[in-house]
Amino acid sequence: MGQKRPLIFLGLAVGIALVTTVLIYQWLAGQQATEPEVQAVVEFEGTGIAVASADVPWGTALTDEVIRFVDYPDGSLPVGHFTVAEDVKGRVVLANLKKNEPIMESKLAPIELTTGGVSAVMDPQKRAMAVKVNEVVGLPGFVKPGDRVDVMVTFNQPGKDVDAQITKVVLENTLVLATGTQMVRVEGEEPKPVKVLTLEVTLEESEKLAMSENGGKIHVALRSPLNPDIQKTRGVKTSDLMKSYQLKPLPKTRTGKRKDRVEVINGTKRKTLKF
Repeated sequence: MGQKRPLIFLGLAVGIALVTTVLIYQWLAGQQATEPEVQAVVEFEGTGIAVASADVPWGTALTDEVIRFVDYPDGSLPVGHFTVAEDVKGRVVLANLKKNEPIMESKLAPIELTTGGVSAVMDPQKRAMAVKVNEVVGLPGFVKPGDRVDVMVTFNQPGKDVDAQITKVVLENTLVLATGTQMVRVEGEEPKPVKVLTLEVTLEESEKLAMSENGGKIHVALRSPLNPDIQKTRGVKTSDLMKSYQLKPLPKTRTGKRKDRVEVINGTKRKTLKF
């Protein structure tokens, strides 16, 4: 009996192995037979609207190359959208369009304006006027189309000494339509010197700007887009510069003579001596 015991254990091991193999095989066969889970497909009813297929700068007439259609949910269609390419082809863009941005009526010039350029993007009640600026005072390369600037002029005061100059702000919060011949703000481009700015002005402002360019030196100050406030100033004269950061005069007595005072403290007693 003792000699047969190892054979009995070997037989049990082989039997357990066979049973385990059969169970694993049946489990794997059952997994393969199971049909894969079907992913639910979400469908919505939408409308194809016109969007920009690339970045489109203002003043540009839309063509087939920059128009494509994207489905939008019917309940989220933007106001003023277009569903037909012919309705937007040839229209001039009044504001920069980014890629995949919907093309809306509010960002297009009137249908009768079919030519691009400065005349298409400017206010119908205003004028576009070009002005020469110095490369130093004109902030070369830092003023871009779409920025707003203040315009100052330095000139000699009429009827006074040649050296009696004054600097005065003549235009505030003025829109820059173009810099040089460029109407587009190119991101990432290195600043370049600019000698001509095209500004959007009213008829009265154009007269002021023409007089400023003819009789003085023009300076341009770049404004923050978060500050639209208009401030009236009286201008700065040469004498005003001389008064800047001066020491305050010492107080004078009624007789016009200055008196020095010394405070003497002796224990708990205190008195003031005048000289």
